[in-house]
Amino acid sequence: MHELRRLRSVEALVARVRAYDWATYRELFTPKLVTVLRRGYGLDDLRHDATAGLTVAILALPLSMAIAIGAGVAPGQGLITAVVAGFLISALGGSRYQVGGPAAAFIVVIASVGAEHGAAGLMTATFLAGGILVVAGLLQLGTYIKYIPGPVILGFTSGIGVVIALGQLKDFLGIEGMVPNEFVERLEALYELRDTFNVSALLVGLLTMGTIVAIRRWLSRWPALLLAVALASGTVWLLGLEVETVGSRFGGIPTTLPQPVLPDLSWAMVQQVMPATFTIAFLIGVESLLSAVAADAMAGTRHRSNMEIVAQGAANLASPLFGGMPATGVIARTGTNIAAGARSPVAGMLHAAFLLLFMLLLAPLASYLALPCLAAVLLLTAWRLLELVHLSRFLRSAPWDDRLVLSATLLLTVFVDLSVAIAVGVVMAAMLFMHRMAEMPGVNFGSGPILLDDVVDGLAPRSVIMSEALPESVRVVEFRGPLFFGATARLDVALKALDHWPRVIILRMREVPLIDSTGIDVLVQLARLAAQHGCRIIISGLQEQPREALHRYGFLRANRILLAADSLAALTKAKTLLGGNEAE
Repeated sequence: MHELRRLRSVEALVARVRAYDWATYRELFTPKLVTVLRRGYGLDDLRHDATAGLTVAILALPLSMAIAIGAGVAPGQGLITAVVAGFLISALGGSRYQVGGPAAAFIVVIASVGAEHGAAGLMTATFLAGGILVVAGLLQLGTYIKYIPGPVILGFTSGIGVVIALGQLKDFLGIEGMVPNEFVERLEALYELRDTFNVSALLVGLLTMGTIVAIRRWLSRWPALLLAVALASGTVWLLGLEVETVGSRFGGIPTTLPQPVLPDLSWAMVQQVMPATFTIAFLIGVESLLSAVAADAMAGTRHRSNMEIVAQGAANLASPLFGGMPATGVIARTGTNIAAGARSPVAGMLHAAFLLLFMLLLAPLASYLALPCLAAVLLLTAWRLLELVHLSRFLRSAPWDDRLVLSATLLLTVFVDLSVAIAVGVVMAAMLFMHRMAEMPGVNFGSGPILLDDVVDGLAPRSVIMSEALPESVRVVEFRGPLFFGATARLDVALKALDHWPRVIILRMREVPLIDSTGIDVLVQLARLAAQHGCRIIISGLQEQPREALHRYGFLRANRILLAADSLAALTKAKTLLGGNEAE
């Protein structure tokens, strides 16, 4: 018998696989590049994409190096990431205009992983995160990332902004000495090293920030970051200022891509970096899909979320092979790409090609870039991440539970750890949501010709069953709201409080949109009590999800439950049962 059941299960699985709509599945995982090329791609499209790609590359050149330095790695790793991962994200992605590379949101976690596990641990964590994302995308889990609560996202991005800003003060002020990564310890160390403050570094940083703000305000079409960094770094060189540069600290940037090397995938290393791996994968997924949604809003397109997740995974599998960092779709670069007139994913691929060309031709000049300039770039980025206006409005006007989630996530990001902040924020949001949902459901008992609480403000009853006089041996029980584990304790108590048992109970479930296994257990208990008292159960208005769940559980057949489309049909069946006709 067991063998026969196993064979039937295998046959059922094979039948489901054959019946699956594989054509639709393949379409879901078709890169936007393929879609664009199928529809036709001409020289005019290439010209627009080349212009947009060059514009984004000019933006990404200083920003990629600044993010790498802020994360505690060499600036060349930021450029390598933008080249390798940026090319694959555009070539394989599910968004028409997405441009990828290193993102400021990763600075905190990269610095933490690098400090704890070294460069080898960071490469391993990035590689494993890429694999997780590929699997998640193929399993179509990318759709669920959009359900991450908004207060959690706002909380950790604002917290990241605070941490990034504090992390750049050392270079921005020209302070010398070792500074730890922890927030409080970093503040204490900066205060203790205040005597090494460099006025020249501060002036160079302020010059960079002022130039960026001025260009963005009055010359918005010009590449503000590149011009500001070049101007301030040129000033340092011309005046011979005692300010640290990329060359003096890192020895310059690579002139080409290194040979690919597989990261350390030993079991000991994998165990060590696994918590950071999930944090990196989560951040990549959230950041990339937020960017894709923003691109859709700006350009009127529609991205393929699961294909985008697969592309992000492939890019993060490739990036550490060349010594790169975690990468994701970046809203600033994607928005610049759209504004510059991009026509297709080719623009993002050309952005990566232009960056590689810059590495080949301009690497010697990069050694002269002053570190306070790059710190100024990240300080402005941190300001945008902090979103003070949005944050203050949210804390003033949002519901108390959302404010609690945001505050907890922000404070944990700043003072503890990003992965802890995300985990606690999501769990808190889920628990508070379940609390709100648990407050919604109710159980109302009808004990005669009218159902309790069924008449509102003297209006007519909501259901036609209320216009009928119920027989003495019929009782109506109405459920409202989802029957899930957060709500069933109160329902269980209410059901057991039935003072007397009729011969027929009508369960009105039209207002129950879903039910889980705990909700089914409550109904099972009700059915057992009803059977002990010789009472039959009729369920009316059963919606699709509860109907399917109860059928799959075997509840309806096991307890001889009658189903009715509406209250009148349920009342008719009840009268038939009372008349002695128990035919189903």
